[in-house]
Amino acid sequence: MRTIHITAEDELPQVAEAVIAQTGRRTVVALRGEMGAGKTTLIREIAALLGVTDTVTSPTFAIVNQYRGAGNRRIFHFDFYRIDDPREAFDLGYEEYFYSGDLCLVEWPEKIEQLLPENVVTVRIAVDSDTARTFEIE
Repeated sequence: MRTIHITAEDELPQVAEAVIAQTGRRTVVALRGEMGAGKTTLIREIAALLGVTDTVTSPTFAIVNQYRGAGNRRIFHFDFYRIDDPREAFDLGYEEYFYSGDLCLVEWPEKIEQLLPENVVTVRIAVDSDTARTFEIE
């Protein structure tokens, strides 16, 4: 596990680099943290480092957004906050995404815990202050 403490948002690229480095062959990244912790902001930074030029926003109502990175790499961004029952993820076809080999960045993985693959990269975000965060990446 790697722990990174930042005191300002402009330090986020080092966190994004660490998350990307931790993935290796794994393709599902579960981001855990309270509302407003910065999950979407970190995903925006990860996407930028991977060459995404589209606007990255949380897919709160759509549940999943797709972006294209460098080399036409597909990146899927999930927000399961509004899921009330994990069975709703089946309707979405989550398996096709999670087992596609494409990068899947997942906000609110707690809502679908039992559906996550075993080899997930987990990022825990702790809010230390208005601008400071601690990230645990495993």
